[in-house]
Amino acid sequence: VGFLKKEPQGTILESYTSAGPNWCMDDGIYSFTMGATGDVVKARYSFVYTKDETDGTWKIAHHHSSQMPEEIVPKAALEAATAAKA
Repeated sequence: VGFLKKEPQGTILESYTSAGPNWCMDDGIYSFTMGATGDVVKARYSFVYTKDETDGTWKIAHHHSSQMPEEIVPKAALEAATAAKA
């Protein structure tokens, strides 16, 4: 509910599809611009669709989305952590 209050508008940046008998998958990267704040958030996504045998319609069987790690942890912090390990 909190996400929708930000008035997100999504754009697919990268999309990779694969398909088989009665299923298909789309995974990639999309971004959301929050209409309420102007913030932009990038995320990975995957959708798996299956064809319903009874009526021939396509249904979303699975969906996952997660914010890109570099969106959560600032790049400078990742570089510092990597340098500390070296």
